[in-house]
Amino acid sequence: MNKDLTKRSYTFLNQDSVVVNFPEIIKDKITVMGFIYTHCPDICPMTTHNMVLTEERLMKEGIDDVLFVALSFDPERDSPQVLTKFAEIRDINFDNWIFLTGDEITTKDALKRFDVKAITTDSTFYEDGTFTYTIMHTDRISLINNKSILKKNYKGSTINIEELINDIKYLGE
Repeated sequence: MNKDLTKRSYTFLNQDSVVVNFPEIIKDKITVMGFIYTHCPDICPMTTHNMVLTEERLMKEGIDDVLFVALSFDPERDSPQVLTKFAEIRDINFDNWIFLTGDEITTKDALKRFDVKAITTDSTFYEDGTFTYTIMHTDRISLINNKSILKKNYKGSTINIEELINDIKYLGE
């Protein structure tokens, strides 16, 4: 797999509500990118946890220049503030992490670029007027080289962290 991510650019908000351009924000960085939504009951917390474990292992080996990006595919609920809280609960250090959210059209277009599916299901209106839903989605972590080329996809929730670390080291050589 060698998909050049520089062919299209997307405007998102990061966790600090700053407008950023993707892939400009990953320029010259090996990047581990996950696709999540904060209300996910299972896959997304595992994917995020596996990314955190990967970062911790890399840091122990003295590799501290890998960027971790989490793109939400639930812009309706995942505001920058919600993404920040999601990260803080997991003790994520923002020095090497960026959380992204955007409008629905931009997000869907970016997901398509990564071959990630996200379909809203199980919508429910409650008597008090609140509305909730879940999202059925692709379980994905992507590895991107320092030239913004998508090199490999992994199953995010069940990833072999050792394999990802070896692939990161290979890209860094």
